[in-house]
Amino acid sequence: MDLIPAPRRTERTERTERFLELGDGFGIEAGPGTEDTARWLRATVGAATGLALPPKKGDEYDVLHLSVRPGLDAEAYRLVVAPHSAHIQGGSPAGVFWGAQTLRQLLGPEAFRRAPLPGRTWRLPLTEITDAPRFRWRGLMLDVSRHFMPKDGVLRYLDLMAAHKLNVFHFHLTDDQGWRIEIKRYPRLTEVGSWRARTKFGHRASPLWEEKPHGGFYTQDDIREIVACAAERHITVVPEIDVPGHSQAAIAAYPELGNTDVIDTSSLSVWDNWGVSLNVLAPTDNTLRFYEGVFEEVLELFPSEFIHIGGDECAKEQWRESPTAQARIEELGLADEDELQAWFIAHFDKWLSARGRRLIGWDEILEGGLAEGAAVSSWRGYRGGIVAARAGHDVVMCPEQQVYLDHRQHADPDEPVPIGYVRTLEDVYRFEPVPPELTPEEARHVLGAQANVWTEVMEDQGRVDYQTFPRLAAFAEVAWSGLPAPAERDFADFERRMAVHYGRLDALGVGYRPPAGPLPWQRRPGVLGRPIEGAPPER
Repeated sequence: MDLIPAPRRTERTERTERFLELGDGFGIEAGPGTEDTARWLRATVGAATGLALPPKKGDEYDVLHLSVRPGLDAEAYRLVVAPHSAHIQGGSPAGVFWGAQTLRQLLGPEAFRRAPLPGRTWRLPLTEITDAPRFRWRGLMLDVSRHFMPKDGVLRYLDLMAAHKLNVFHFHLTDDQGWRIEIKRYPRLTEVGSWRARTKFGHRASPLWEEKPHGGFYTQDDIREIVACAAERHITVVPEIDVPGHSQAAIAAYPELGNTDVIDTSSLSVWDNWGVSLNVLAPTDNTLRFYEGVFEEVLELFPSEFIHIGGDECAKEQWRESPTAQARIEELGLADEDELQAWFIAHFDKWLSARGRRLIGWDEILEGGLAEGAAVSSWRGYRGGIVAARAGHDVVMCPEQQVYLDHRQHADPDEPVPIGYVRTLEDVYRFEPVPPELTPEEARHVLGAQANVWTEVMEDQGRVDYQTFPRLAAFAEVAWSGLPAPAERDFADFERRMAVHYGRLDALGVGYRPPAGPLPWQRRPGVLGRPIEGAPPER
């Protein structure tokens, strides 16, 4: 049946030629807690098939029964297609929804279109599927700071995540190159910080520039809409507000946030280049109060347990030269600038904890001592995640060498703007989130895994699609399915199922990388990238 991600257990009827046909009278009986899934099925499958899928109650024929069954794990589901009806039972409303995603795949690629094709007969194979996810955190990080993605594109990616049973959307909203969320208390963050005068085209070594303004931001109502749409798809939105590095856009808007005793911060603009800016937040009480104000509004908009504060790639040069920063180090009895960053992170860990939330940051927050209660996004290989898990901290595994989808997919020179390591579809399929070095007790701290999409060289939706797909489908199977050890995984079977899944992606309008290589309009001839030749994967 070519399902992606592969379910735990599938049983077909002995007579495989038999199907349940869906006619005009086919309807949905939605039990308590499943109403949202019924509404989603009518809006998506109903639109694709032309079937009204009306509400039904008590019927035994031509009906899809949706129900919550408490005995199952929360995101587990059981899908049964019988000769006259179908049943989806979930351990929670989320489980029912994931079962509905599987049902949509069983209908064929045309079920992913927005309107029915003529002459199509809709039928489901008689089968029984029992399924549950391996990890509770199955994430996709989308960077909208380097290149802004309009709201409609973000909502589209929520649908694409749901189609692959991913459930955490890490929303990278601020960086040196742009501030993307409206903060009413500090309007200049978007008035000034949301746009830049020009943009480097390609890697920072490229001589090319796009000489026009680039920008955009989400209003608070936009954010509420995104969060609500995600919740309907059982996706949690985890916002990222970067501190204390990756903050030049904020400093350009409010110069007093920077190290004014080292440079003239009033002359700074939103950064138009890529890399790591030396302009970082000053470790002052004023800065702490400012970001507390930012986070107060962020908490009102995002109900997620975790709030991401970045914490990565904080350049220390200005702190070393700053009398203010050095005085703070002495005042707090700290050893060095690394401990000063740890103090900064620990402040917001305590601040968030006092409000019932949890801090998560990139693995640099380990430097100088990990804040109590903090979780780690392990991006510089597995090492940070191993250290954090052994210390009793929760971890999301997202190592650059395995699941950074901005990295090139092939060594061929036709790959557009080649970045980083070659990471093929098979490489991603063999990614293992839990390092073998961890004991079973330590491994329980691995919440799950996440694929990251950084957009320095992705100027539009087509480029994001190309880099993200089809590798996100392989990642989704790793994060959902209980796969064997990487060397034992059946990639040939996955490729066979992908041959069907490409049809689903086509129906959804996804501009993925074809297996044979980029199409002519997907290439970027003459635009420099940053390939890392011959570098082995880090463990």
